Amino acid sequence: EYGLLYNWFAVNDSRKLAPAGWHIPTDDEWKELELYLGMSQLNADKVNWRGDNEGDKLKTEGPQGWTFHENIWGTNETGFSALAGCCCVFNGVFGSPGLNSTGFWWSSSRHENQAWYRYLDYKNSNIFRYYGPRTYGFSVRCVKD
Repeated sequence: EYGLLYNWFAVNDSRKLAPAGWHIPTDDEWKELELYLGMSQLNADKVNWRGDNEGDKLKTEGPQGWTFHENIWGTNETGFSALAGCCCVFNGVFGSPGLNSTGFWWSSSRHENQAWYRYLDYKNSNIFRYYGPRTYGFSVRCVKD
């Protein structure tokens, strides 16, 4: 239901994780989506939590796949249907608080020896942008070429 988690090396492997005609979005393509959702360019270029309610527009609607927290529900206005599939971090340990609480997605863009990703949280309506170790296990979303 939640899909698989991949390290960044799988994302950029020459054998192509994405099917023919699709690709893993770059950091700039994630920003393009965030701008479409209403985030300002100034916020889109920042790191950490940014925006207002753009994250809720990506999450599945209502309690499906996300833990309830103080009336923060996804609206899925975009049809993105993000599920809280968590992540896998150090030594194969799953992130906390875990499934139904967080969702992490890779970009195909590097930042020095790490890579850019996006993060959604059950208790936050915004979108988190940062870079992390390429050995972590995150979800991927493909974009049509």
